Amino acid sequence: MNQDNTTGLIPFTIDLTFEEARRRAEVVAALGPDWDPMATLRGEDEAYALLYSGLDAEQQRTYDLLVAAGVLPGEEPGRAASH
Repeated sequence: MNQDNTTGLIPFTIDLTFEEARRRAEVVAALGPDWDPMATLRGEDEAYALLYSGLDAEQQRTYDLLVAAGVLPGEEPGRAASH
C-alpha cells in the first residue's frame, strides 16, 4: 500500500495579476468619461457628515465610543475604521 498520497498529483497555480488588472480596467471604463473621483469623495464626505449629524447626547457618546474603539472611522481625511 502506498502511504504517499501526493504521488501522481500535478501542482496547479494561477497568477491572477493579469485578471485583476483587467477587472479594474473594466470598472474604470464602466464608470465612463464623466466620472469625477473628487466629486464622488466630496459626496461621500457630505453623506457621512449628514449620517452622524443631529445626534442627541447619548447617541453622541456612543458614536464617540465607537470611534475611539476603531469601530467607526473618525473625522480625519481618508477615514476608515481601524478594525
